[in-house]
Amino acid sequence: MQPIKKDEEKKVMEKVTAERKKEIFKEFGGAAENTGSVEGQVALYSERILHLTEHVKKNRKDFSNTKQLTKMVGKRRKLLSYLAKNDILKYRELIKKLGIRR
Repeated sequence: MQPIKKDEEKKVMEKVTAERKKEIFKEFGGAAENTGSVEGQVALYSERILHLTEHVKKNRKDFSNTKQLTKMVGKRRKLLSYLAKNDILKYRELIKKLGIRR
């Protein structure tokens, strides 16, 4: 496995910007303004979780961000269970698209 270059590392560690949020909601929620869709919210949480996971791996003693990460994972899990309960087909499609569960 090759080490991550500095430029690639910065891309992973970037915060989720407003433009990126719009892209996420457009891709998963149907429209950029559809911020209330469960699929869009789960995708946004997944993006943030990825960002925080990389940060926590490097900064093991950052307990506040570790707690935030745990809360985000819980919120995403609740949204996913809601989606699975109400529309199992959308749930399966979203899981496959995001690559969350194996």
